[in-house]
Formats: sequence, structure tokens, C-alpha cells
Amino acid sequence: MHNDPELDGKYLGTISKDFVIVSDSLREASYQIRDRGFSDYPIFPIAKHTVPPIGQLLIAKEEVAANWNYNATYLDEFVQRGIIAADKEKEFKANYKDPDEFCCLFVMDGEFTRFVFIPYPID
Repeated sequence: MHNDPELDGKYLGTISKDFVIVSDSLREASYQIRDRGFSDYPIFPIAKHTVPPIGQLLIAKEEVAANWNYNATYLDEFVQRGIIAADKEKEFKANYKDPDEFCCLFVMDGEFTRFVFIPYPID
């Protein structure tokens, strides 16, 4: 699990542009998920179109004039749904970046699905 070079051209620009708009909300949601004891591994699934729900809608793209819809969930749901195999959970945790510094996005666009860790802007 790492940032995929395939992401650079097609996705990185729109994700980065949106991230500037939503990063504070995602950072706060990540903090709340961890602080309330739900999980140490928050994940934010993003999609341009309606997809089978993973997590709960946090930010609709229309609310903030963005390209992506942002949901909020955490590792347990990914394991329960079989998106991350139970035998790969330990590997995921080992590769998960510091959630105070990085946001874990799960990019979903058609057949393209990838985890992306994007750094929060420095205050």
C-alpha cells in the first residue's frame, strides 16, 4: 500500500485542489474518530459519483464546490466488507501514516480504487 504513480496525472490535481477546501474538516473528523475510540485508523472514501456507501457521507461535493464526495469511516469497516483482507490488516496498520499529519483517502472512480495518503497543510 503506497501512493501509486498512476495517480499523478489523472487524479492528483483534482484531489489536491479539493483537499485544500476540505482538509480542516477531514482533520477534525479524523481526530474525532480517534478521540472517541472508534478507531486509530480513520479512512475517507472519496468518489465523484454516488457509489455503494462505504462509511457515512461527511462532505457532499455540492456543499463546497468540490469534485469529490467525502465519506468517513475506519479500518474495521474495510475489513468487515472484505475490501481489506483480514490477513492483510496487520500490513495495512504497518503502512498507515501518522493520522495527525496525513489523511488516508480511499479513491474510488470506476474501476480505479487506491489508498492515498495526503499530507495536511501546515498551519
